[in-house]
Amino acid sequence: MAGYVCYTDRFAGTLKGVTERLDHLQDLGITYLHLMPLLQPRQGPNDGGYAVADYRAVRSDLGTMADLAGLAAELRHRGMSLVVDLVLNHVAKEHEWAERARAGEQRYRDYFLIHPDRTLPDEYERTLPEVFPDFAPGNFTWDDEVQGWVWTTFNDYQWDLNWANPDVFCEFVGIILNLANHGVEVLRLDAIAFIWKVMGTDCQNEPQVHDITAALRAVLRIAAPACAFKAEAIVGPRDLIAYFGEGRNHGRLSDLAYHNSLMAQLWSALASRDVTLLRQALDGFPPKPANATWGTYARCHDDIGWAVDDRDAAAVGLDGAAHRRFLSDFYSGVFPNSFARGLVFQANPATGDRRISGSLASLAGLERALAEGQEPEIELAVRRINLLHTVICGFGGIPLIYMGDEIGMLNDHGYAETPEHAEDNRWVHRPVMDWATVAELDRQPHSPAARIHAWLRHVLGVRRHTPHLHASVESITLDVGDRRVLALGRSHPVGPMIQLYNLSEERVTLPMQVLRDRFGRSARELLDDVDWDLGPENLELPPYAVKWFIQGRDL
Repeated sequence: MAGYVCYTDRFAGTLKGVTERLDHLQDLGITYLHLMPLLQPRQGPNDGGYAVADYRAVRSDLGTMADLAGLAAELRHRGMSLVVDLVLNHVAKEHEWAERARAGEQRYRDYFLIHPDRTLPDEYERTLPEVFPDFAPGNFTWDDEVQGWVWTTFNDYQWDLNWANPDVFCEFVGIILNLANHGVEVLRLDAIAFIWKVMGTDCQNEPQVHDITAALRAVLRIAAPACAFKAEAIVGPRDLIAYFGEGRNHGRLSDLAYHNSLMAQLWSALASRDVTLLRQALDGFPPKPANATWGTYARCHDDIGWAVDDRDAAAVGLDGAAHRRFLSDFYSGVFPNSFARGLVFQANPATGDRRISGSLASLAGLERALAEGQEPEIELAVRRINLLHTVICGFGGIPLIYMGDEIGMLNDHGYAETPEHAEDNRWVHRPVMDWATVAELDRQPHSPAARIHAWLRHVLGVRRHTPHLHASVESITLDVGDRRVLALGRSHPVGPMIQLYNLSEERVTLPMQVLRDRFGRSARELLDDVDWDLGPENLELPPYAVKWFIQGRDL
């Protein structure tokens, strides 16, 4: 499968509009369409749609539940699966449950975490981080109507749910099955890491989170076995694997999880021209269950948080905090000779944390190169974008392409002109889809957009016919003697595979023995569709080169 992620309105206006644009996705090779939050949110600020006011209705400007079912049917006819967000940690304060809690119904007060004074909230706050320190500091909000401090991890208008209450579990069973009945095939479990609270912890990744997920999945397997769960767990590398299930829950939780570490480490390696930390981080992952897989991505709708584990950094001779500062400087464009143009998101002076907003193309250097009119820099930026897309297609799992990245769309610096977006610079990388550029792809085949699109389409086509990339197989990193080169090995019953990626703008020479040890006298390079004689002493990799080798025929 190959995925595409977009906001319905910014992609095509409405759900019916999405149906009219499916040819573009089908031509690209997409079989999995994730429409970002489309259930009815609160009016006004709504965290990009994640403050849900009604789980059984679609945003009125996008269409109806009948339109959603119609789109799902058309997608299935084309061999595509529909993916929809399910926000589990919280609801909008305008949701019926919250309204009834404010009206004094004890049953619904028990759906939330409400405290009469600051005694317990202050105790919890000692160990709780702040998700949005700039515009939503703290984790509790006073509400006059309920006469209590409501737990609000993300924003004051998003009330955290009390998952210790079995009634909340039963409510979500009904919600999940209703979405399945409308044709949703994958449910993205949003903010899943936060749903269980324990005093003295950061209230993330608790064991009960995984037990609840296992129970929800058991219900789904009984009633709607064609549906899958995807965990939206943007957590540290050592916590991430648990979302597939460990111990008694092994292989019984989410079918997919985001490989956030791969994404962040790819950007780190591009900035440093050094894959040492990337290899250290990836090598630290225990094997995932064979019946589950990764969602691999180079960019998404959210900011980039630098998921650099201090222990991994120390193991390769780096200071974790200093490296994270370097990455924020580099991708906000203030580091000398940086190719990137991004924006700092949610700078936290207390922790030094500075996340980054920006489109894939702008972070990879295309915005700056086009502004300066430097053709060699434009070429390097296109190569970086194509490299990132090739890695996520080759790593193993389901590559997820964020809307517009297939044509190299740049930052939308006009985002602040929309009042509800002005305070959230993540909208800089959530532009309206540029259909005019799509229409010109064939007429301007040498444009950056056309070259990016053609390469991605090609890589996805090669991937479809390469059994070595089956998601049950793990990728391992290989040492090829050069820090600029990421080498991935995959062992499949049909034979070995080696992928080489030069993460620098320099030409790299590797010993051909790297390939001879695995393939003998010859190998087949899939992306160029060429048989290689492995007799020469050295292998040359141009700037940002990508190569996929499998066993070849004897020459």
